[in-house]
Amino acid sequence: MPFNDILSRYKDFDAEAYCASVTGRQVERALSKGRLDEHDYLALLSPAASDYIERMALRARDITRAHFGNTILLFTPLYVSNICDNFCPYCSFAHQNKITRRHLTIDEVKKEAEHIAATGMRHILMLTGESRKGAPVQYIRDCVAVMKDFFSSIAIEVYPLDKDEYAELVECGADGLTVYQETYNRDIYADLHKGGPKENFDYRLSAPERACLAGIRSVTVGALLGLAPPLMEAFFSGLHARYLRDAFPSLEISASFPRLRPQVGKFETDYAIDDRTLVQYMTAFRIFMPNAGITVSTREPASLRDSILPMGPTKMSAGVNTAVGAATGGASEPQFEIADDRPVDKMQKDLLTRGFQPVMVDWNFILCR
Repeated sequence: MPFNDILSRYKDFDAEAYCASVTGRQVERALSKGRLDEHDYLALLSPAASDYIERMALRARDITRAHFGNTILLFTPLYVSNICDNFCPYCSFAHQNKITRRHLTIDEVKKEAEHIAATGMRHILMLTGESRKGAPVQYIRDCVAVMKDFFSSIAIEVYPLDKDEYAELVECGADGLTVYQETYNRDIYADLHKGGPKENFDYRLSAPERACLAGIRSVTVGALLGLAPPLMEAFFSGLHARYLRDAFPSLEISASFPRLRPQVGKFETDYAIDDRTLVQYMTAFRIFMPNAGITVSTREPASLRDSILPMGPTKMSAGVNTAVGAATGGASEPQFEIADDRPVDKMQKDLLTRGFQPVMVDWNFILCR
């Protein structure tokens, strides 16, 4: 059963009405269970659960320590191209925006990799704009091949690919995939993605499954909070992660809950969420998915990222710049403005100060090769 079938079950589901009816007793029952079902997860995402956020945070802390200890895997993004064929109004790289377009040569990719590796970072996330013509699969393969000399783990965040294309990238060294559905709301998705290859909701939705079938080792999914009603986005992100975990139990499955940040297009949202609600969503997910990863990027400010460390995160970015060519100069406009600009060494020190162990090398991948 593809995940789309699970998503379709909720086509006519009135989430607001259901969650408005959730009582404190339902929240307490969910918090007392060892394994949560979908209705328990909704209870923890509901407005009623906001009165239990301290208990949720403590439960999430205990679960995280049991499964992950006090380790935080650090990674950094490497943007190699911002050429894009999509017209997403919430992204600086969108085709209609008048920005400086950059596409790194393989020699420039090597220089960027050398610069990042010099910080001690060994876990990289390579990103491109969504353009098969601008960044064809062969180019992505060449970039991965160069990065193998510098990093123990190479994840990709590129346009959705066919299964055999993912297999090509796995064969040359890619081991992780991040792909955000942007929004799980079909109607809003269609309104935001008019024109360009991103119009195909179902092809994007099934991309993580194709990558898993092709041999990728880890997958991160989620929605960009701010595009649609956030409670259901958090709910479907959790269901998507659990579906992948159940279908591919040997793989590492993670979720992320990124919020919109300022960008060139000046996109305005009607669905902003505050810090407390974001923490509620992350802790609810941790309780729902005890052994899943949670990624928290530099879209969030340092103060918030530090404060939520005990509550569930397992991966954090550091030394981040979202522009192409950022590490070695001549960068273009960033994809979005980051909120935490700490370099790698400062992030390491801050984690150690708070009793957490920064992990620079993905030993699980090395031992499994």
